[in-house]
Amino acid sequence: MLQQLMNLLSLCCKPFGHAATEIGVTGSSLSGGGADGGGGREGKDGLLWFRDVGKYGSGDFSMAVVQANQVLEDQSQIESGPLGTFVGIYDGHGGPDAARYTCDHLFRHFKAISAESRGVVTAETIERAFRQTEDGYSALVSDLWSTRPQIANAGSCCLVGVIFQQTLFVANLGDSRVVLGKKVGNTGGMAAIQLSTEHNANLEDIRNELKGLHPNDPQVVVLKHGVWRVKGIIQVSRSIGDVYMKKAQFNREPLNAKFRLPEPMNMPYMTANPTIFSHPLQRNDSFLIFASDGLWEHLSNEKAVDIVNSNPHAGSAKKLVKAALHEAARKREMRYSDLHKIDKKVRRHFHDDISVIVLFLNHNLISRGTVVDPPLSIRSALNH
Repeated sequence: MLQQLMNLLSLCCKPFGHAATEIGVTGSSLSGGGADGGGGREGKDGLLWFRDVGKYGSGDFSMAVVQANQVLEDQSQIESGPLGTFVGIYDGHGGPDAARYTCDHLFRHFKAISAESRGVVTAETIERAFRQTEDGYSALVSDLWSTRPQIANAGSCCLVGVIFQQTLFVANLGDSRVVLGKKVGNTGGMAAIQLSTEHNANLEDIRNELKGLHPNDPQVVVLKHGVWRVKGIIQVSRSIGDVYMKKAQFNREPLNAKFRLPEPMNMPYMTANPTIFSHPLQRNDSFLIFASDGLWEHLSNEKAVDIVNSNPHAGSAKKLVKAALHEAARKREMRYSDLHKIDKKVRRHFHDDISVIVLFLNHNLISRGTVVDPPLSIRSALNH
């Protein structure tokens, strides 16, 4: 009897979201699968993982990710506690290493830096956390250069949202995106407002930026097979990682020849300097959709906002992912049910890994400065 009581007490004392949902840089998932609580119930449907609905400091959230690559390259997380709410979408490329590293370290740096300023969050807080994460990954590449040189060509787009008091901070590297659903007066309509700035060479502004930084390099952006790429290699111009495009000592053997530049690197072609935007939250701000570019390849901002606005909170992230998959199937003139049967790796020919987090904004909670206790900490499942 005593042992049963002790077991019950130990379960009650565990902060939700840590032992049940955290994953390590080694890649093993510790997810218990289906534990209910503030973080919501976890579920799986083939290559789709989701939490239909849960509670964070400022309202409800919904979360989903679908795998397409042989190894999932996307990572995502929600952290909600005394520092407000932190959301991260990390869309990896060249392997999972940089996205996993970012998910393991970025929030830790953010929390430590915020503690130095007595819990006050600013744009500088976020920028320093990005810088420390980039420096840490670069150091990791240096340490493993002789045994794992391929992690030098791994990188990750990095989209972060922080709700602190009544302000939303958005920081971005690469081409993930956050879109705000904003009520339009008393019409019942919902406007779709993109809050993030993207860094992709297919955008003319980014090509002009790169040409301005490298005026003596006519090959700084190259059009290959209808797609603009930095040095003909990569679409995004800012990321965590991709150190082979940032530091000359990592653009040489034993790095794979297809990533090595033919001429000396005199200055970085990519950076980890995020574009940071602050938005004072207003009563007509209804919800936020954070997603990797795999979603936006198939859904417009307006379509995504309409889907969330037209459905219950529960399952909204999963509905967005499935809508993107239906569209991916339609583009290839096939049925969704047939796409659903295709396994990872082959699935990448039809769509990318897709990560989605939807935050619903409860302004009564925001105005009161409600804090989740115990803190909420959830990472998307690494293995399906």
